[in-house]
Amino acid sequence: MSERLDPRAKEIYKRLWRYVSPHKGFGVLAVISMIAAAGTEATLVALLKPLTDEGLVEQSLQAVETIAIGFVVAFIVRGLSGFGTEYALGWIGRRVISDLRRDVFRKFLTLPSRFIETHATGPMMSRMTYHVEMVAESVTTVVTVMVRDLLTIFAAMGLMLWFSPRLFIFVMVLMPIIAILIQLLGKAFRRYSGRIQDSIGEVTQVTEEVLRGNRVVKNFGGYEYEMDRLTKVDEWNRKQNLKLIRVRSLGVAVTQVIFGFGVATVVYAAGAESSDGNLTTGGFIAFFSAMMLMLQPLRRVTNINAILQRGIAAGDSLFQIIDEPDEVDSGEHVAEVISGTVEFRNVCFSYNNDKSPVLSDVSFAVEPGTSIAIVGHSGSGKSTLISLLPRFYDVNSGHILLDGMPVSEYKLDNLRANISLVSQDIVLFNDTIENNLAYGQLRRKSRAEILQAAEAAHVMDFVRDLPDGFETVVGDRGILLSGGQRQRIAIGRAILKNSPVLILDEATSSLDTRSERRIQEALDHLMQDRTTLVIAHRLSTVEKADQIIVLDEGRIVESGSHHQLLDTDGLYAALYRLQFSDELSGK
Repeated sequence: MSERLDPRAKEIYKRLWRYVSPHKGFGVLAVISMIAAAGTEATLVALLKPLTDEGLVEQSLQAVETIAIGFVVAFIVRGLSGFGTEYALGWIGRRVISDLRRDVFRKFLTLPSRFIETHATGPMMSRMTYHVEMVAESVTTVVTVMVRDLLTIFAAMGLMLWFSPRLFIFVMVLMPIIAILIQLLGKAFRRYSGRIQDSIGEVTQVTEEVLRGNRVVKNFGGYEYEMDRLTKVDEWNRKQNLKLIRVRSLGVAVTQVIFGFGVATVVYAAGAESSDGNLTTGGFIAFFSAMMLMLQPLRRVTNINAILQRGIAAGDSLFQIIDEPDEVDSGEHVAEVISGTVEFRNVCFSYNNDKSPVLSDVSFAVEPGTSIAIVGHSGSGKSTLISLLPRFYDVNSGHILLDGMPVSEYKLDNLRANISLVSQDIVLFNDTIENNLAYGQLRRKSRAEILQAAEAAHVMDFVRDLPDGFETVVGDRGILLSGGQRQRIAIGRAILKNSPVLILDEATSSLDTRSERRIQEALDHLMQDRTTLVIAHRLSTVEKADQIIVLDEGRIVESGSHHQLLDTDGLYAALYRLQFSDELSGK
């Protein structure tokens, strides 16, 4: 089969086999079981000749008894070999699924942020579910067909050759025709399999978006719109599956028609052989049974190309993800202690090199233990700027330094271990409050430290009222909690991390005035002796910052303290007056 695959398909399938090869023990068990299964199939057919000639025609009771025992032994071996085949291949298949799924998930953890943010979630999720299942099915089914079914075919051919060489020649004329048919169908199988996998990703994407955004769908009456979206992608999936079914069914049908003509020819030739005295009744029944024994294996061999090509298409999509480069982590520096000096030197950045820059020639410095606030209109580049410090993105030009050393020279885990981030986009996992608070490496923190952080972020204010307390599960993306409660957990997470550099991106945006005041006190305490970069829509929350920079279209247009910027009467003063007037008018 492999010689009919194009070079790319060969490469993919060889790579898939690397996931199978470590499990040689179960592979040997499967092969031995399949050899035994093929042998018992041939034995059962071979026993038909003496059963007919000696037991039925000559009416030898002793021969019937012996042959009956032979049938019992053959069926016992057949049952044991069937169990061994199914269990061994099932074990290998689930192991391949686990290994592939973990490799893809591991890649998801190390992919650059830019890749994650520019690719739809649904298709990537389908790789973790649908595609790995297709690969495992391909590997195990192909092994079964290529070993058990081919052995059965060869055993049947050997029996036919033994019983009647002349009739065997008639049957063998059909084999090249079927082989050509398999080759012609292969390309269509692979093409439609790839389209089906893509459409499954689109179905997953639409479904995931509806589940995640169900409140928006309901509030804005998106039922028909979303149903139309699902119907379109599902219809595309249905049509591609039908095309694959049509091609596969056509292959089976044509194979059976060809085989039918062969059977008719064999029956006619058998009559001639029998009349010449060259073929006994038992010999004909055994020959015909051996020929029928080939029918199902031949049908599976015809279909195997569809499964093979589907597995190759799925493997190709998985390896495209696995082969994506990880985020760059070429730095070797590991700092034991960070004082927290942050400096941006002539930093320029754009999400795509061919687009206008998001940041242009940005330069500023923050001394250890001081704070800097970054303000500006929406879209001015504030969130992008702070994303560069922990290297969620790398600068196009210029340098960002931490304690005088470019951040690119730090090992990523060491760099990020020294930076805490509280974002306006709160991410909670479908886990307990405690596990969301003490997430990742923070699980090493003591219970006392966790409770202290929870108190400081006022998480305990609502945890005490929950029946399960810290063990309360927050739901998907924290949906079972209010926005303010989610944000308090995120703030508590940053307090618990206790890093020398702190980034606050609209950290109090979801809090009411009372909660904001209390948490701001906790943040003020946390910010002491720490380098803090603050983004806040409410300018009243940045008044105490040691330094404020104003961004406009990716450039720093003003910098100074709150009072200095008001005295300058520039963009900051205009923003402050606009917001102050909105607050007075109740907007």
